[in-house]
Amino acid sequence: MTSRRSTRLRRLSLLALLTSLLSLALQGPASAAPPGIPSETTARSLLASLTVAPEGSMDGYSRDLFPHWNAVEGNCNAREMVLRRDGDDVQVGNDCYPTSGSWYSEYDGQTRTVPSEISIDHVVPLAAAWRSGASSWSASRRTAFANDLTNPQLIAVTGSVNSSKGDQTPDEWVPPRTAYHCTYARIWIGSKHAWDLTVTSAERAALTRLLDTC
Repeated sequence: MTSRRSTRLRRLSLLALLTSLLSLALQGPASAAPPGIPSETTARSLLASLTVAPEGSMDGYSRDLFPHWNAVEGNCNAREMVLRRDGDDVQVGNDCYPTSGSWYSEYDGQTRTVPSEISIDHVVPLAAAWRSGASSWSASRRTAFANDLTNPQLIAVTGSVNSSKGDQTPDEWVPPRTAYHCTYARIWIGSKHAWDLTVTSAERAALTRLLDTC
């Protein structure tokens, strides 16, 4: 009796293992998922609470005023942490830089397997943040913004789509993959709210239209 029961348990364990492996095999590429993305309902409330103001000046702006890719955990910098978070089957070396993996870019639906072909997008670009309030921030606050792993602000995307975006706001540019428009708006609003940044009237109208696609 004991032998039969043990055999049955082993078979059940093997079946469970095979089912788990099959499930993993059938999964698609990992989706980039910044933390703290608000729901559509919450995003609408947050958008309504943002201060509407004209776009500020670029006077005095420099990317150097936003030190980024600083070490945030051991010898891992923010870029490397996002590559690990947003990738699939990511393997890293002793220096924390990925040696292999697969990354799905939500903006354009492209998949890359070479880390150097992936950019980490500041969803609210550094220059856009400067024009909407960050010009008055302290150096430490700008550094925290540029390396923010707590709020929805950093996401792994292809270098080409990141370059096409530049420092444009949602009234000027949206991801070419329309299925991501709702999420993009929610991330943008979440970041602007978390950092108490303003929006222009055109930006607010564009974000409302994007939320209407949810």
